[in-house]
Amino acid sequence: MWWSNNEQRKQQKETIKNIIKRTKLTEKTAQTGTSSAETLPGLSHSLPTSATYSEATARTRAPSVDSQHSPSYDFNQPLTHDYYDYHPHIASPPYDTNAHYQPFPSTPYEVDIKTERQMFVNDIPTRRDSSISTFSTYQPPPSQPTLPSFPEDDWINESIYNTGDMFSGEEGLDLDFFDFSHGNPQASQQALIQVDDCDRPLLDHFIDNVLRLIFPILEVNQHGSARSEVILPALESNPCYLHCCLSVSAIHLKSTRGLQGEQIDNDILRHRCATITELCGALNNDSNHLQILEATLGMIFFQCSVGRPSDALPDVPWHAHFEAATSLVRKLELPHAMIHDNSTQLHPPFNMTLASWIDILGATMLGRSPQFADTYREKNQSGSTSGLCELMGCEDSMMYLISEIACLDALKLANGINDMQLCQLIGSLGKSLDTTEVPPESLTWPYSSTGAIRPKQLSRNMTAIFRVAARIYLCSLVPHASKEDPTMQNLIERFVAILLLIPHGPDGFDRSIVWPLLIAGSQSTSRSIFRQALAERMASLGEHAEFGSFGRMVRLLQEVWCQSDEADRAGSGQNVHWRDVMQQKGWDFLLI
Repeated sequence: MWWSNNEQRKQQKETIKNIIKRTKLTEKTAQTGTSSAETLPGLSHSLPTSATYSEATARTRAPSVDSQHSPSYDFNQPLTHDYYDYHPHIASPPYDTNAHYQPFPSTPYEVDIKTERQMFVNDIPTRRDSSISTFSTYQPPPSQPTLPSFPEDDWINESIYNTGDMFSGEEGLDLDFFDFSHGNPQASQQALIQVDDCDRPLLDHFIDNVLRLIFPILEVNQHGSARSEVILPALESNPCYLHCCLSVSAIHLKSTRGLQGEQIDNDILRHRCATITELCGALNNDSNHLQILEATLGMIFFQCSVGRPSDALPDVPWHAHFEAATSLVRKLELPHAMIHDNSTQLHPPFNMTLASWIDILGATMLGRSPQFADTYREKNQSGSTSGLCELMGCEDSMMYLISEIACLDALKLANGINDMQLCQLIGSLGKSLDTTEVPPESLTWPYSSTGAIRPKQLSRNMTAIFRVAARIYLCSLVPHASKEDPTMQNLIERFVAILLLIPHGPDGFDRSIVWPLLIAGSQSTSRSIFRQALAERMASLGEHAEFGSFGRMVRLLQEVWCQSDEADRAGSGQNVHWRDVMQQKGWDFLLI
């Protein structure tokens, strides 16, 4: 019998293969016999692969003395490059001039792969399976599998078929830009996060739905780093941070799904109180300063991505949290490190960068100077980076200038400067803004022709938005400034023009430019094109326009416009400031 031993089984398998090949060959010859001998091959712009080579040739060429499907065909005859004969505009790769090139064989190689599986129970083998699979390939087996490959072996990929530039971004990105303070990320972080069963849905919702909203610009610049190097490691190792994220997740669930009742409110308050308890315990022990700072910044910044303006559950104001964060930043000597390591600091501390973003824009919310204004001033003079552009999209130098404008605003509110000195400083800062201007042609749509986002172009556009907003903010400090002034209205029109270069919609970046939208919107009149532009972007965002800092900014502007338009109709000419409206309504918004 043919199955009695291995040798006979192998011979029988070869016999069956040969019968199948002859049958297929006969079928193909019969199919192509009716086609014209002058039929051209299909106008494909890709080389035939090993899987389609023989089929494509059989379909496009009639049988003849040159056909490899003819019974009298010499199978040892090498193939010619007639594909390129029909495409004179495509340069044929120099296969035959390269010593390493070997043409496809006329018949494929048969490759047998044996796979063995063995099951162990308590380290005792209990089952063993073995299977053999066979496939065909035109790739010849390596003659010396133990020898290293030579650089010349990749000549065809590098010099002919290297299309990486067509599909990659416009610029290389430094994937190790920040010092995330968590070491190397692990492959599976979620499995290591310890939560009670009742909180597992909140954790899953946070990871699946909230996490992607928090650092959209960082995700563009360093894909996956926000998840793998910032949030998941902190969830695993920092109980205070975990409670903060679970509270934020419950807020997001309540606002997006319209949940009402005691259970969801209890989840929010339970984890909010647990976060405060953990923070107080760590502060009393004067330990784990980095973890405390991480959790405190999370309690401040994560709230900017979730919730509605009407949320009324008790909470600690963001600026009270930031006072604690400021104390921790100084205790960790992060500003000192950033200043004195300007020449060698290649990886800014992530927590210091996030604290700087909150500090600069948060100061404008309160009418105060930023806590680390001296640090930003010194870094601006040295031209060194804090990582603000990579984290949030606006270039560091522009954020440093916004810090200076915030200092001037605080000085004016404190009546610490007269009008003449104020105007002089406004003129000086205006000239500093002039030095950061870029040519108009450098501002283009941030997506490439292939649909890939171009991170540096996006940052240029966002920096331009922040620059115009900074000018509007600066002009609003001029004594007796009016939003009806032609200069102010020209700036609003310029803002709207650049706004068209910021992608909109749920997957866009409107939620990353909340502060510029607030500044420009607060100076827009009822006839301004800004209001229509904002309405269109709100419609594009859909329900997402109602949540987080974007939703709070819209609610604030609506109230500002209501009071401002009413004052205009009454002819009072009163300027309604958005900070005054926040104070009237008792709102402690951080609109960044």
